[in-house]
Amino acid sequence: MGGKLAGIKIAMLGGDDREAILHKELLHLGAEVEAVGVPGVSAGEDYNCHEALLKAVQGAGAIILPVRGIDQEGLIYAPQSQFPLYITWELAAAIPAGTPVLIGVARPLLKEMAAAHGWQLYETADLDEMAILNAIPTAEGALLLAMQELPITLHGSEAFVIGLGRTGFALARVLDGVGARVTVIDRGAADRARAYREGWQAYPFSDMANIIKQADVIFNTVPALVLTESLLAQTKPEVLIIDLASAPGGTDFEAAAALKRKALLAPGLPGKVAPKTAGLILARIYPTLILNSLQQP
Repeated sequence: MGGKLAGIKIAMLGGDDREAILHKELLHLGAEVEAVGVPGVSAGEDYNCHEALLKAVQGAGAIILPVRGIDQEGLIYAPQSQFPLYITWELAAAIPAGTPVLIGVARPLLKEMAAAHGWQLYETADLDEMAILNAIPTAEGALLLAMQELPITLHGSEAFVIGLGRTGFALARVLDGVGARVTVIDRGAADRARAYREGWQAYPFSDMANIIKQADVIFNTVPALVLTESLLAQTKPEVLIIDLASAPGGTDFEAAAALKRKALLAPGLPGKVAPKTAGLILARIYPTLILNSLQQP
C-alpha cells in the first residue's frame, strides 16, 4: 500500500485507545506497524512479552511509546495488555542510535536510556501543536469531571484556574461558557492582562492566600507544587480540586486527604474522554515528526 510512510517500520509499544486510532492511521499511510500492547491490535494471551518487544523494535525506523509514557521502573503504560510490558536496558540496546523515539512525557529512566544509546527522543506533550489541540478535550473532560463530582452547578460557581497556559486558557473559556465566575492565577502579567480582557478575575500567585477561600472548584494545570498544605487549609471544606498536571501533579494530596478536601489527580483526560479525537491528533502530528526525523543527516 502506498503512502508517505511506505517502507517504514514503526514499533508501537503499549498505549490506550488513542494509540489504537493512531495505529490505524499509520497503516493507512503505508507504514509497517509492529504493535505490542496496543488495544485491539496485539497478539493474544500466549506470547512472550520480552521476545515480542524485541521483535517489534528490531529493524524499526521509529519507536512510539504511549503518551502516558513509562514509569521509573520501565513499566510501559498498557492498561489493556494482559501482561506487564517493560522497557529494559537489553531492549534499549536493540534500538540503534539515531532512532526517533516518541513519547508524551519521558521520565528520567527513559532519558537516561536515550542518552546512553543516542536516540532522538521526542517528548510530544511539549509540542505546541499537540498541547494546543489536546487542550480542547482536556477542558471538556475537566468540565465533565467537575459536573460529576460537584454537588452544585458550575453555573454561578466560583471556579479557579491555576496556570493560564494552553490548557488553562481553554478551560477558563469553557467554564466561562457555562456561566461559572472564573478566576485565574498566573505569574505572567501579560497572561493576566489577557484574562482581564476576557472578563475574568486574574491574580498573581502571591495573592492566592488572600482569595482561595472563595473557590468552589479549583483546576490546577501547573506541574509543580502550588497547592500547598497552608493554602489547602484556607479553602472551603467542600471545595473540589481537579489537578490536570502530569503526575505527581501540583497538589499536596496527602495534606488534602488529612484536611478532608476532595482532590483528584486527572492527567491524560483526552485519552479517557475523547480517545478518537486524541488519536487523530496523534495521527496529525506523528507522521510528519517521524519523516522529518528520518530525513535528518
